[in-house]
Amino acid sequence: MGLGSTFRLIHAGWVLAREGAFSILPAESLPPMMKLGISMARLIERPSVRRTGSVERLNAALHKLGPSFVKFGQTLATRPDIVGAQAAADLSGLQDRMPPFDPALVPTILSDALGAKAAQLTEISAPIAAASIAQVHRAILRKPGDAPKRVAVKLLRPGVSERFHADTQALYAGARLAEAFAPASRRLQPTQVVQTLDHSMRLELDLRLEAAAISEMAENIKDDEGFRIPEVQWDQVAQNVLTTTWVDGIPIRDHAAIDAAGIDRKALAAKLLQGFLRHAIRDGFFHADMHPGNLFADPRSGDVIAVDFGIMGRIGKFERRFLADILYGFITRNYRLVAQRHFDIGYVPAHQSVDDFTLAIRSIGEPLHGRKATEISMAKVLGQLFTITDLFQMRTRPELVLLQKSMVLVEGVARNLDPELDIWTIAEPVVGDWLRREEGPLGRIEDFSGHLTRMGEALGRVPNLIAQAELALAEHRAMVDRPRDGLMRSGMLAVLGAAFVFLIVMTWKMLLS
Repeated sequence: MGLGSTFRLIHAGWVLAREGAFSILPAESLPPMMKLGISMARLIERPSVRRTGSVERLNAALHKLGPSFVKFGQTLATRPDIVGAQAAADLSGLQDRMPPFDPALVPTILSDALGAKAAQLTEISAPIAAASIAQVHRAILRKPGDAPKRVAVKLLRPGVSERFHADTQALYAGARLAEAFAPASRRLQPTQVVQTLDHSMRLELDLRLEAAAISEMAENIKDDEGFRIPEVQWDQVAQNVLTTTWVDGIPIRDHAAIDAAGIDRKALAAKLLQGFLRHAIRDGFFHADMHPGNLFADPRSGDVIAVDFGIMGRIGKFERRFLADILYGFITRNYRLVAQRHFDIGYVPAHQSVDDFTLAIRSIGEPLHGRKATEISMAKVLGQLFTITDLFQMRTRPELVLLQKSMVLVEGVARNLDPELDIWTIAEPVVGDWLRREEGPLGRIEDFSGHLTRMGEALGRVPNLIAQAELALAEHRAMVDRPRDGLMRSGMLAVLGAAFVFLIVMTWKMLLS
């Protein structure tokens, strides 16, 4: 851990405390040690923040600190139910209204990245949206033989990779300090969490990978309704340039314009939430940066339009089943199922009591049922979750961090659209249909097919294992006395035979499970 990273971390903490970042956290709902830390941080807060409660200067501070801190601010901006309406409004400018970089650099960036094909992009506008990583321009794509096409051109900010690297080094420094001086934090695996975020952000810094993500998601949702994304223009794609078709839409945070267009905000919230759950549970591949700056409403169809696919989440079949069972357990008030799945995936250590954890889950779930979103204090719910995670020594699953962060974002946006949001009623069609399919004949056939594939792969490795064993046997035989050759060969063949039988038995059990 370098001195530079530690100094940057200390500097970031000072700036955040000074500009009131800790004043917007729900301290009353947090554990005692976290309350104490927030109280100490607020001692250096600006008098104007203490007097007015406004944190409008925090936008500029987060931007100066770097893109990772901006991402954190974007998440808080979607949760007025946690940080308060004023703070959320102050932070909303982080979503797509950051200062753009010098427009004089744009022609050179395009020319260096696209070569001669840069000339096909004409009538390039001033930046229409600027965020922490990149900014977007409107342009006309003129390809020989094709009609002119309106497109969106996304350009990475010059020097953003270096700023991001400095950010992550500071976050790593903070994670290591936490693990060294706060042993209780180790169960949360802060270093592994930072590694997960580091990996996702590195992917975001290569726009070719974002283009591939758009292409994959387009295949996944081609038969879906209610959720649209732009199309990639591959000839105008490079590491720092992404060109897609232009999509016309109303910013999803502009409730007045959505109402004026006659769009049903309740239906829009349902489409957003169900679309996200469908992508996560059915496809295991989801948009992991769905803040309001990346979401629009189609004025003609009332569908959700999503842009900016730099951060994507991917989870396996086991994690998808975990998410579906957790949601379905809350929907049906089957808290035993919710508790058991937390043990199955390793969130809760095996030595804890399933019955006691079921009771804790019930204490969270029961007050949420039958209530409107406006009647639920998410700050109190989060405080209760903090208490339960500590009580049951729950561990973090780093590979699920993006999913959890994305669910917070999506639910926050949906709540803003529909203050009477009932997440359980909206989620049931998606979750229930997927679970019924998985438990039905088609799901069983797919599981059996997967077992056969894995069995074939395992059996395909057997000849190689035998060859390796025979080679090891030959090498060993050259090193021992001749009289012991027969005994050694018999022993090795016996071990090899036992290993082969074990492989067959385990494969058979897997097929029957």
